[in-house]
Amino acid sequence: MEAVSLYSKDYEVDVNHIDFKGKLKLSSLFQFFQDIAGLHAENLGMGLNTLQEKYGVLWVLVRMRVDIVRYPLWKEKIIIDTWPQEPNKVEFMRDFMVKDSQGNILAKAVSTWVIIDIKTRRLEKTKAIYNGYPSIVNKRAIDCKLGKLKPKGKLGMVYKRTVRYSDIDVNEHLNNSRYVDFIMDCFSLHEHKRHSIKSIEVNYSNEASPGDTITLYKDMSEIDSNLIYIEGVNENNKLNFKSQVKIELI
Repeated sequence: MEAVSLYSKDYEVDVNHIDFKGKLKLSSLFQFFQDIAGLHAENLGMGLNTLQEKYGVLWVLVRMRVDIVRYPLWKEKIIIDTWPQEPNKVEFMRDFMVKDSQGNILAKAVSTWVIIDIKTRRLEKTKAIYNGYPSIVNKRAIDCKLGKLKPKGKLGMVYKRTVRYSDIDVNEHLNNSRYVDFIMDCFSLHEHKRHSIKSIEVNYSNEASPGDTITLYKDMSEIDSNLIYIEGVNENNKLNFKSQVKIELI
């Protein structure tokens, strides 16, 4: 297949992708993004198997922001477009656009990825695998800068969660979409019935492996602006992730 600058794929929202409202879960959307990012990377000659077998490295998502216009519904067909930006020394940037079958925008996302050595888990430079793209799509899905999340007030512990078999992926660490489930579990069912997540930004700081216990904390100091900060810290007091969600009352 010829390498393309913008990659598109159709998805159908099935019963495994939805929540109790019959709408696409945020974690399922993150799974879709991971899937199409992997397919496009393969199309560009930088797929999972190539990176492991030829270069001895892995793709790792380090930052993601998703803005929701409307959540897709059960059995709805959606189209996702993705395209990369020109990488810098250590980071690959990738954008996503989600549309319905009529072409209406449902969600937008921007992300940052890195590559790490399989054995040492150390960061590698982009030039280790990057040989150029067919061309660059000169637009961003969201005009923003990622990576400056921090609590503005007092953090309160919400719950603790131990990473298990069902949480990990092919890289043997907590999958990026499972972090989103951990974040969503910081809210009660009653709270989920009262509000919807309009935007989420996640910074993935350190890997979490099977057996690690993550303590989740929440900062509600900016709730008047509909912003909630959530972070996860492991038993060695090392930050696993930090995030911010923007909510909207239903």
